[in-house]
Amino acid sequence: MGAKRRVRFFYPPHLVQHPVIYHLAREYNVVANIRRADVQKEGGWIMMELEGEEADLDGALEWVSTLGIRVDPVDGDVLEG
Repeated sequence: MGAKRRVRFFYPPHLVQHPVIYHLAREYNVVANIRRADVQKEGGWIMMELEGEEADLDGALEWVSTLGIRVDPVDGDVLEG
């Protein structure tokens, strides 16, 4: 695998039950390592490390954004918060 990115996804309520991370991995060949999360029926967030080729990461994050999930970069160790 190539590059790594640390990101936080902020989910709106209507997407909480959709298998977004599964599709991200399957369709974009990206490995997702979930480090922290707080997901409830009214929305939530997932902090993770993504690993893959730069073009795959770019495509995956663009796709997630088009769904209505806010994607923010995370600096530092994702376990520290």
